[in-house]
Amino acid sequence: MDIVRNKEALEKKINELGYDLVSINRKIEKGDVIISIVVDRIEPIDMDSIVYLSGELSTFIDSIDDSNEKYFLDISSLGAEKPLKVDSLKDYVGRYVNVHLTNPIAGENIYEGDLIEVNEDSITLSYRIKTRVKQVVILLSNIYKIRLAIKF
Repeated sequence: MDIVRNKEALEKKINELGYDLVSINRKIEKGDVIISIVVDRIEPIDMDSIVYLSGELSTFIDSIDDSNEKYFLDISSLGAEKPLKVDSLKDYVGRYVNVHLTNPIAGENIYEGDLIEVNEDSITLSYRIKTRVKQVVILLSNIYKIRLAIKF
């Protein structure tokens, strides 16, 4: 399959199915052609979603690719702890996140908690210290990196 030629059509199909294309790659391993596609969306992506997407994309690729090349299709997501973009944080209000800071706040470089508010220049995070719940306001310019986190 010619990825360069078919990338636009694949991205359009992935968008129609409710996902965003993160990356697509064609590689050869031990003589086998592997097409790896990484997708994302705001809602969590579970295994049923991956299986559904694999079936839909496999059928679609077969319909647009005239090379008749045999391939293995590898569909994956960014994972349960995917990195987030600061400009799309409003979509993740209410979700549990891990935030690394450029400059410490109250001596802490890392906060983990529920994202409760996103403003033009800051976010508000609700986090626990033992049995107490606290809030911290973090300037967007102070976020080094932010990702979803798993609450234990």
